[in-house]
Amino acid sequence: MKVDRIAAFSDGATGGNPAGVVLCDILPEAATMQAVAAEVGFSETAFAAPIEGGFRVRYFAPAMEVPFCGHATIALGAALARRHGDGTFALTLNEAKISVEGRQTGAIHAATLQSPPTKSSPVGDAILTAALRVFSIDPNDLDERLPPAFAEAGARHLVLALSSRQALRDMRYDFETGRKFMEDAGFTTATLVYAETPRLFHVRNPFAAGGVYEDPATGAAAAAFAGYLRDQHWPHGGVIDIIQGEDMGMKSLLRAEITDEKGASIRVSGTARSMD
Repeated sequence: MKVDRIAAFSDGATGGNPAGVVLCDILPEAATMQAVAAEVGFSETAFAAPIEGGFRVRYFAPAMEVPFCGHATIALGAALARRHGDGTFALTLNEAKISVEGRQTGAIHAATLQSPPTKSSPVGDAILTAALRVFSIDPNDLDERLPPAFAEAGARHLVLALSSRQALRDMRYDFETGRKFMEDAGFTTATLVYAETPRLFHVRNPFAAGGVYEDPATGAAAAAFAGYLRDQHWPHGGVIDIIQGEDMGMKSLLRAEITDEKGASIRVSGTARSMD
């Protein structure tokens, strides 16, 4: 089985989040896809097979299947553009129908996804208290302008906004404790953010539930966070930029475009580079 290795949301020819992409005629059995994803070892591998009007897609982390993965979708868009030429490709996921646009410009590909619908909800005191303890966050370091919440755009994420870049840099956690907390609380990643400006955010995404300590770029979380900002009536001006992975030495750049329609799909874009 051929696996394309592509870093999505790259900073030009460097950085980005590695994803595996498998283009096949028919999707393998779930156990086979799970084994391949574990062997590849990236935070997610996307498997895609043609169906009428587009492609059937499933995403696997090393330890679990996930309903939607943004950076693997960007990587998939690059792979499809490389095979089929520039275009917009309809994708059928387990629980949603989305699309990805892929474009090639020399050695670098650009891709844009349309996320599943978004929604957000408050976080209860018990989960917030546990989250602060797990991720070594002082309650005084929370940004009161952006209250803790669960945000969704195909997958569920815990959003914690911090009041300084240093507080974000200092985030740390025990992997097994984090994994159990995420599984018990029912969310995919923790989205820890610092707002440098109303439209520029620094982000870290622990992903212990998927078998990965931290993701250097997370398109699904970016879409969910953008939808959350819309719900909070944050002055985003229709677009935000996200810098992620800096604290891992894998700087990644994501852009999310936000319409005024509550719950509507978010457009997330970035570049992708081949690692093969």
